[in-house]
Amino acid sequence: MPTDFQQPRDFVGYGPHPPFVTWPGGVKLAINLVLNYEEGSEYSWLEDGRNDNWGEYNLVSSPPVRDLGTETHFEYGSRAGVWRLARLFDRYDIPITVSACAVALERNPAVAEWMNARGHDLLGHGLRWVDYTTMERSEEERQLHEAIALYERLMGRRPLGWNCRSLPSVNTRDLLVREGGFLYHSDPCNDDLPYFLDHQGTEILVVPYSKTLNDSRYLVAPGYSNPRDFAQDCRSAIDYMLDEADETGGRMLTIGIHARWMGQPNRASGLREVIEHVKTKPAAAFMRREDIARFWLENHAGFERHG
Repeated sequence: MPTDFQQPRDFVGYGPHPPFVTWPGGVKLAINLVLNYEEGSEYSWLEDGRNDNWGEYNLVSSPPVRDLGTETHFEYGSRAGVWRLARLFDRYDIPITVSACAVALERNPAVAEWMNARGHDLLGHGLRWVDYTTMERSEEERQLHEAIALYERLMGRRPLGWNCRSLPSVNTRDLLVREGGFLYHSDPCNDDLPYFLDHQGTEILVVPYSKTLNDSRYLVAPGYSNPRDFAQDCRSAIDYMLDEADETGGRMLTIGIHARWMGQPNRASGLREVIEHVKTKPAAAFMRREDIARFWLENHAGFERHG
């Protein structure tokens, strides 16, 4: 059977009777703040003979020469942006998940050291920040092996979850299952709660990702024109989910940010507003993705179905 058909679509999920969840400490909304760290692993003229198009501008195309402007936009993230965000997280003492490409960490080892020192969890984001959709299966497998080995060398630990650039290939799930050692997968963006799926006889825990509350919207239209847009978008989602929690039970919410974008001082101010808003909501809390996965694995059997 072609690989494409080994992953049937599911339009139902939990349906009208999802699990009624309460997170640790009585929390009703688990907010997973994901820092995507990709700088230094993106497409570049010197390594790939092409430029990336996701610097400070989402370029539809770029000239067939080295694009120093986009290169330095990425460098801002690793030189300045990531440390502005690190100071912000440290100041408010919040746990985050870092979705990091292995090569990006290799080129800035201090980021890996900070992650370990602060106890932030690692979400595998690929060897490099490249497209998987058209990659040959053998090459994707090679990069997966190499990435895990590099994470272990740099951090002393491997990632327990995985999330590709933008979207996985039709081979990604199968390769992750065959590789083994993963607690959860995070490529799907199709639910507000973790769930299990069967992949050819292997049960997989999915902790869904989301691209809705994501600073990439500063580069696309319709999107965020200023930090107030981002902050208000996040606050609206947080407040709505808290309001409905007594009826639906607890949920999880993903907020995705990037060092080169949210690390800019104007945009960091919007993220600070979101963090301060969460701090005023006792029923909401930041949780690492690994902790969400472990809680679900240990407690899902006891969740009641409400409807």
